[in-house]
Amino acid sequence: MNPADAGHMADITLWGMFWNAHFVVKAVMLGLLLASVWTWGIIIDKTLLFARVRKAMDRFEEVFWSGQSLEELYRNLSQRPTSGMATLFVAAMREWKRAFDGSGKGFASLHGRIDKVLDVSIQREMERLETKLFVLATVGSASPFIGLFGTVWGIMTSFRSIAASKNTSLAVVAPGIAEALFATAIGLIAAIPAVIAYNKFQKDLSRAQTRLEGFADEFSAILSRQIDERVEIARQAA
Repeated sequence: MNPADAGHMADITLWGMFWNAHFVVKAVMLGLLLASVWTWGIIIDKTLLFARVRKAMDRFEEVFWSGQSLEELYRNLSQRPTSGMATLFVAAMREWKRAFDGSGKGFASLHGRIDKVLDVSIQREMERLETKLFVLATVGSASPFIGLFGTVWGIMTSFRSIAASKNTSLAVVAPGIAEALFATAIGLIAAIPAVIAYNKFQKDLSRAQTRLEGFADEFSAILSRQIDERVEIARQAA
């Protein structure tokens, strides 16, 4: 065994396996590491976002059901950016005020317009919450295969080196195989957190959508009753 081979075999550290790997395998490892960093950035951002959304919904529900007038709540919320249920409330109340502050016509179709506004608002809120989740899905599904590609390429390179050196001892083969398998390990390191986080965020999305749809149904029913009352008053006055 020549000294070069001995030095190569002795360097089995993580950095050594990366540095001694083929440039294609290095590119795969670097890409997977960047994907892992990007994934963790999204995980942290989404975790904080869903926590803020849950707290905002809890605060809004507490205020909404406290007995405060809808007009006063609308004036307070319409003056600042909103999210979650507050966005649905402001959008529906804006449509409500357009009908009653205008000519007073179109009461028969007002309930349908409010329902449409609520549906569009829910869709926009869900799109905002779903942003970048496709990255987690992509990293979680593709990273193991990308790592496997690096492993296959590294093993092919090792076998060519073995054939060229005509030395098939385990001490010579093992370092090259270890370098190749390192790519698969990095792929799994990137994929596992992405898959776990994606599944968790999908569950959080489902819960948020259920809460938004439940509030939309309740608020639509409240406004519908008020519409019916005003229509009946207008009919009696006529």
